[in-house]
Amino acid sequence: MRYILILALIVFINGCGFRPLYIQDTGKNIHFADNQKDSVITELAQIKINPIPERFGQQLRNKLLDLLTPKGVPTNAKYRLDVKLDSKVISQQAMRDDITATNERVDYTISYTLYENSKKLVSGDSYAFVSYNILNNPYSTTMAQKKSEENAANIIANDIVLRLGAYFHSSKSIVQ
Repeated sequence: MRYILILALIVFINGCGFRPLYIQDTGKNIHFADNQKDSVITELAQIKINPIPERFGQQLRNKLLDLLTPKGVPTNAKYRLDVKLDSKVISQQAMRDDITATNERVDYTISYTLYENSKKLVSGDSYAFVSYNILNNPYSTTMAQKKSEENAANIIANDIVLRLGAYFHSSKSIVQ
């Protein structure tokens, strides 16, 4: 009975038009599925990322550049990506008896918009929630804070690239 239910579920998923955006090959490599792999990667590589203010913005832009345009910034970009840090909220957690925190949580909210010339194609928000320990050694605390900021930039950059890849994957102009 269990096998029939699993088989019915597989048939239902195939029948509804579900197609994965990413697949994992026999190795550990994850890449775009179908024969659209080249077209999605080509479209992503034609995105110019505008500068983002502050240190966190620089880290985020560098991660986006690495993911979107690994072969270098396009000379005649077809698309423009605007990214803005909407908020950075720091909250102290895990209070000691003397009311000092042992942990800080940082919540980042980012908005992004992809344009083709002046036409808005896709926009959205991305979030990252990271935390780090407040230690007795100020250097260790500073390094933990910097590492959590780097992790947040990675999380947000991966989320934005995944969403842009999904947009190009579903776009009528890309489908062959």
